Amino acid sequence: MKKIFPLLVVLIFATSGTVIQARNLWAFLSYSSFNSPEGPYIETYLTVAANSVKFVKKENGKYQATVNILMTFKQGNEIKAFKKYELNSSELEDTLNTNFNFIDQQRFAVPNGTYDFEIQLADHNKTATAMPYNQNVVIDFPADKPSFSGIELVKSYAKAAIPGTLTKSGYDLVPYTYNFYPESEPKLIFYSELYGMGKAAGPDQKFLLSYYLESFESNVKLNAYFRAKKESSKEVNVFLTEISIDNLPSGNYNLVLEARDQQNELVASKKIFFQRMNPKAMIGLADLGATEIGNTFAEKITSKDSLKEFINSTYPIGTGLEKAFIRDALKSADVKTMQQFLYSFWVNHDPKNPELAWNLYKAQVYKVEVNFGTPVKKGYQTDRGRVYLQYGPPNTRSTQYNEPSNYPYEIWQYYTLNNNQRNRKFVFYSQDMVTSDFQLLHSDATGEIMNPRWKIDLRNRIYNTLDLQETQVINAWGDMESDYWELPN
Repeated sequence: MKKIFPLLVVLIFATSGTVIQARNLWAFLSYSSFNSPEGPYIETYLTVAANSVKFVKKENGKYQATVNILMTFKQGNEIKAFKKYELNSSELEDTLNTNFNFIDQQRFAVPNGTYDFEIQLADHNKTATAMPYNQNVVIDFPADKPSFSGIELVKSYAKAAIPGTLTKSGYDLVPYTYNFYPESEPKLIFYSELYGMGKAAGPDQKFLLSYYLESFESNVKLNAYFRAKKESSKEVNVFLTEISIDNLPSGNYNLVLEARDQQNELVASKKIFFQRMNPKAMIGLADLGATEIGNTFAEKITSKDSLKEFINSTYPIGTGLEKAFIRDALKSADVKTMQQFLYSFWVNHDPKNPELAWNLYKAQVYKVEVNFGTPVKKGYQTDRGRVYLQYGPPNTRSTQYNEPSNYPYEIWQYYTLNNNQRNRKFVFYSQDMVTSDFQLLHSDATGEIMNPRWKIDLRNRIYNTLDLQETQVINAWGDMESDYWELPN
């Protein structure tokens, strides 16, 4: 889960999962790309927390806050699109209740390509200087095959009486700018467009549209959240749909869209990451009772302690529902229930050969125990062990245990993560070399801890600051954390 730092601006790029910060205010940003007859465009969705900005009294006696915004799309040194504007809150009679957000949506016409998207925010009524934050954005709508737009998460929608900024396909869509769904949000609403299906398959030809939730860690499809329907192909097929997540357990997930032709060939797909916090959701043990374990590997494991240990070791790759069982029901489960759960777990993760999948994973659990286990934690319970089991071995692993100013640390780099993230890194550090328990300090991977102050925390044994806005440290002799972050070895 991403860290959110108090009293700071925090921008969440929901498509990539990157978290960045600036001074004094809270903001959340997401974006989606779309296509049109005039060409591709990007929509940005920005939410600002009213209680983090300064309200000033106007001539009419009411109070209003203003945020200065600059958004720029660049390719190299060339600016392809930009907007500089002021975002105003609603006017208030007084400032006793500022527990609300105000939302902004913008559109930028940009052709296919890769862009450096930069945003600067500053509170108009404070003296804090705006600081730039950057994100790579890729626009790719091929002309020769079907493709989905971005997936816009929606807070609410209604038929549009008069078309406006929030209107698409005849509906006013209020964006849901976060990728975090607390218990108070009982449903996930989303909007997307499919382009070119009519051109590829011919007009009014039937095709299958499916949408479902999958575990982010293991990409296991959650069958209870799978839906499919037949559609007729058009040049643009529009989808505005909602999924009940009232019983979806806490965890990391992907929302996945797929389009398949009449031969059941996948012709287009799209996914977006989100997090769910839902403590009330519980796994139903009745479903496990129907699991047949006769003549399976699980039936042969009869030790209650062994079963508990084996099941606990699967936590790093479990779905939200499976993790809920391990957290809440495992302690009181009997031997047969645990056998059924263990077998069901591996059938879900590898239906063709669950026993082989279990044996291969068990070998990896042994490996992380040898390499990352501590006197007080199993290897799979450590941060390094969890990351290793969830994502596999890193492509590069830089280890620095004796730098003059820094705590001992490691930087892991993955060239490809979950098949859709490129060049992702993890920083682990140990404040106590006695136990060798290296904790995850920072990562730029989706769903992981993002800590802009990681260099300061890494050097915290000799350098400390009370300035929560500070994110950089002065280069010190012999310390290589910046070099290894940029070019791990």
